[in-house]
Amino acid sequence: MAKKKNRLGQLPPRYIFAINPHQDLRCSKCPKCERATYLRKFPLLIHIDQMGPLVLGKTCRYCSKCEFIIAHQDELENTLAALLTECMPTAIGNEYLVLATVEKKAWKQRLEQAGGIEEILPYTSDIKTHAEIEYEPAHWGFAGES
Repeated sequence: MAKKKNRLGQLPPRYIFAINPHQDLRCSKCPKCERATYLRKFPLLIHIDQMGPLVLGKTCRYCSKCEFIIAHQDELENTLAALLTECMPTAIGNEYLVLATVEKKAWKQRLEQAGGIEEILPYTSDIKTHAEIEYEPAHWGFAGES
């Protein structure tokens, strides 16, 4: 009998997700298929150490063919720091993990009404795969140089 994997969200897992740690790379092309990516806003369910879960609307690069979401680390951390400055300054700089995405309609309703994380889980899809972005910057030089 197949063992069921523990899931947070109640919707099927979806999306490949990567955090781009390179400030000089903005992923205008998908690392998997080389097609152009475009900007799209996703409600991301993020767990922050010593704070707990948080749903954050974040504009990311997206490849619809691969269902690949790429969040730029510097932008994500700046947004989190600005948000946490107001509500929980002691959590700034803590480790975090993007766990899932939330349906936009449910996220927008939650913005208007206060509620716990339990109310958003029926509208949540776990991240199917966490990927890493590797990048080697181009180098200009004379022929024969290594």
